[in-house]
Amino acid sequence: MKLNLGIAVAGAALLLGALPVMAHHSFAAEFDANKKVDLKGTVTKVEWLNPHIWIYLEAKDENGKVTQWQCEGGAPNSLVRNGWTRESLKAGDTITIQGSLAKDATNTCNASQVRLADGKRLFAASSEGEGGSKGKQ
Repeated sequence: MKLNLGIAVAGAALLLGALPVMAHHSFAAEFDANKKVDLKGTVTKVEWLNPHIWIYLEAKDENGKVTQWQCEGGAPNSLVRNGWTRESLKAGDTITIQGSLAKDATNTCNASQVRLADGKRLFAASSEGEGGSKGKQ
């Protein structure tokens, strides 16, 4: 009886440990690599979360109306290896993001590159894959 309970507990622990992996998505499931976007705006918030960071910004559309955007970046670990720190982007910073639009027609993109106000470009560790802008700065 104790052996069966131990096996059940170990199995449950393995399943719970795999939940974050199952929650992760592929680029192609959510974003369209053929629909590129360039956004220039002001950062309102940055969330350093696994499996991806999120950059929130206000950008003007073609009519001059301010719109809210959310852009997915890479994993925090990947960004740090590419020179990012938690201070690289702060609320109030003016930035330009190049990325791919979400398939669901919301104001969401997968960022491939972030250009700071001083012209510095940061690779955003996009999950686009080998055919995308990965590694190019």
